[in-house]
Amino acid sequence: MYKVFIVEDDEKILSLIKDRLERYGYTVSIADDYANIKGQFIEADPHLVLLDINLPNYDGFFWCREIRTISNVPIIFISARFSDMDQVMAIENGGDDYIIKPFSFDLLLAKIKGVMRRTYGEYRQNSSKDLFEVDGLYLYKTQNIVEWQNKKVELSKKEFALLYILLANLEEIVSRETLLAELWDDIDFVDDNTLSVNIARLRKRLEDIGIKDAIETKRGQGYSITKTW
Repeated sequence: MYKVFIVEDDEKILSLIKDRLERYGYTVSIADDYANIKGQFIEADPHLVLLDINLPNYDGFFWCREIRTISNVPIIFISARFSDMDQVMAIENGGDDYIIKPFSFDLLLAKIKGVMRRTYGEYRQNSSKDLFEVDGLYLYKTQNIVEWQNKKVELSKKEFALLYILLANLEEIVSRETLLAELWDDIDFVDDNTLSVNIARLRKRLEDIGIKDAIETKRGQGYSITKTW
């Protein structure tokens, strides 16, 4: 069954929508941390998002843009704001439809069914699968981009691979031999200094987005990454 992610800070409206959708067989998850909608979206991995505009911290337009950086999942705005400009901004920021509060549930359900039919002939893998996330640090696998607190930096293929391996083994020591074997096909022809140079470059890249001292050198063993963000 399809999964719906609801971002709505009006508890009464949220409860009504959730209850009705669940009666119709939808799996519903709700946002409860309005400073981390993107992270909760990734965890929920939904087929559709219902998104209010007036939210704490950042508005729905902002979070729609953030979701669009990692997924093309359908997004329907639900808002009491009824001006043409609000609806235009919703579409321009990546929304698929717009419903003005108050609305009938039958209309909402019809719009949900319609966008589901247009989007999913059958279940497809979410583009969010191309993303790896550790406590708000995002790695975009198909772009070699790392993001922290809305700051992004593009890494080289080797730098990205190093970061991915270290994060996949968070707070564990990864030996130099393992890293060399993972990154280079024939380590017999790779100068050991090459790994050190790439680690140094990766550290500098992370510093560019505000992450310092995350990668530790374990003398005689290898490297580890520790959460400092």
